[in-house]
Amino acid sequence: MRNLSLKQLHAVAAIARLGTMTRAAQELNVTPAALTARIKGLEDEIGLLLFDRTHAGLKPTDAGRELLWAIDSIGTVLETCTERLRTLRGGQGGRVSLGVVSTAKYFAPRIVGGFARTHPGIEIDLVVGNRGATVESLRDYRVDLALMGRPPRDFPIAAESFGPHPLVVIAAPDHRFAKRRGLTRAELAEEPFLVREYGSGTRTVFEEFMTGLLIRRARIGIDSGSNETIKQTVMAGLGVALISGHTVAAEVADGRLVLLDVEGLPIRRDWFSVRRADKVLSPAGQAFWDFLVQEGAAWLPDLPDPAG
Repeated sequence: MRNLSLKQLHAVAAIARLGTMTRAAQELNVTPAALTARIKGLEDEIGLLLFDRTHAGLKPTDAGRELLWAIDSIGTVLETCTERLRTLRGGQGGRVSLGVVSTAKYFAPRIVGGFARTHPGIEIDLVVGNRGATVESLRDYRVDLALMGRPPRDFPIAAESFGPHPLVVIAAPDHRFAKRRGLTRAELAEEPFLVREYGSGTRTVFEEFMTGLLIRRARIGIDSGSNETIKQTVMAGLGVALISGHTVAAEVADGRLVLLDVEGLPIRRDWFSVRRADKVLSPAGQAFWDFLVQEGAAWLPDLPDPAG
């Protein structure tokens, strides 16, 4: 029944309900001849009669009743679709694909949880990756929007900051500088540094912060794509690291790491909500964007003061 149309289905339903071609044609605002031709075409397509001609009017055959069942099913599906579309238009339903740089994965679920409390019908797909992967997902329209600390500049984007992003230097609790205040960059340069991989936002900030100081390559013990690797290595007393404060809030609060008090730190950056400039967000996506910009900062972790 590849040529089956909604007009034919409406015709079958009207005839079954009203019992005559004439009354059905009046309701559908067509001539009886046109309606008869419409039903005849459908019967030829199916290869079965749809109505028996009885003294009480036209009555559906078994084939006609099968079509009526299909019509009821289609009606239910269309009603459901209409309701879902109404929900989507109101920003209370739908799905949002959210790209999250690995540094933001420590708080992104808290933001999503806060959003879900007021928008329970919207599903959020979290796609976590390093900065390069997240930017590519944004570029290729694989995510609707992304959370990151440094928006890309090589393609048109729209971005709004939603909260502070402090970068700090961490050390083991028994580090020789753990209780010192006012450390200089020169003193810090004497320590073995553990740094993120090239291309990461944290690596870029580290290089900017230590500009002009000689950091011997041998003192940069690990070139890691993982914040977890860096944190565990620092806890083991193998070096210090410049890292996002939001990735270490739990460890600092538990006393497993300390923040060093260094002149010029913490470095204040911002977290951004980013989307392609030509990306038109769905009502659900716009609702999440608005929530993030207006309330995202409230869900960021707090950090204690350095050096106690």
